[in-house]
Amino acid sequence: MDEKILRLKEEFEGELSNITELSELDRLRVAYLGKKGSITALLKGMKDLSPEEKKAFGADVNMLKEFAAERIEEKTEILRKKQIEEEIAAMPVFDITAPAADNSGSYHPITLVQRQCEAVFKSMGFTVEDYSEVVTDYECFEAVNIPKDHPARDMQDTYYLENGQLLKSQTSAAQNAILRKYGPGLINNGVPIKAIFPGRCFRNEATDACHENTFFQMEGMMVDKNISISNLIYFMKTMLSEVFRKDIRVRLRPGFFPFVEPGFELDISCLICGGDGCPSCKHSGWLELCPCGMIHPNVLREGGIDPDEYTGFAFGLGLTRLAMMKYGIKDIRDLNSGSLKVLSQFRDDD
Repeated sequence: MDEKILRLKEEFEGELSNITELSELDRLRVAYLGKKGSITALLKGMKDLSPEEKKAFGADVNMLKEFAAERIEEKTEILRKKQIEEEIAAMPVFDITAPAADNSGSYHPITLVQRQCEAVFKSMGFTVEDYSEVVTDYECFEAVNIPKDHPARDMQDTYYLENGQLLKSQTSAAQNAILRKYGPGLINNGVPIKAIFPGRCFRNEATDACHENTFFQMEGMMVDKNISISNLIYFMKTMLSEVFRKDIRVRLRPGFFPFVEPGFELDISCLICGGDGCPSCKHSGWLELCPCGMIHPNVLREGGIDPDEYTGFAFGLGLTRLAMMKYGIKDIRDLNSGSLKVLSQFRDDD
């Protein structure tokens, strides 16, 4: 090997052995392997060599470059491990048996509202069900009277997965399973189906003060003989009065939802602006809270229930919007922000 190359190799090894920081190592890499580095500069002297000498000299330079790159990589791993070990050693030791501090945290406002709603509905004889966030197309759409070519699918920008399943865009995806779970055992023995099933939903929404791509709903349904809209209004008014601790102005507007007929939009007077209009209610004074209506015969039939003998109502309560109304949260995005400053102020007032 050429004397210049050997001397440069020795210099490189000497400097490398004295390096103790990653920043120093990077400077060494640039000094030897960079475009203007010492090893790269060796190639400039090849113009004065014969073809045979160029071949041998070039091969030696490449060997030195590979040697330097390997040594730098090895040193990098050593210094990274050392850095991690130093960081671990510097970490404070926590006594996991010590009592918790006074500031032990708080529940998320949506959790508080969900628990309050669950308590109210339990007191009225409803069971609380849980359901998966990843469902099939059949569960989310076809089972609730939305076939594959139905234009109502355009209302929901759905997140589909590579395996054909999807992130549920509505808690209605559990309706069919609940009907089949309780239908034969309860309703045939004269006991109504009364269930709520809260859950997180996902839609590819453009976010603003009143829309998010991740939000919470609470689906509810009751099926029995002679169920009517008056039953739906009674249960919803009772729930809202208990959650808000006062009478709430509500209104029913005709609305189209394929899984109910007739269908309605249940709105409540905006509690943030008192009905005067603000960004949260789109300056209308009202906030859409609860799509609802009488369960469509096709949905009952798909769930194994005879629609000629039984009727029922269903609603999709927006827990996220309900939390905004109860706690005066003006921007829905605050609820998913993870900001402790925003979220730590809420406490269970039960």
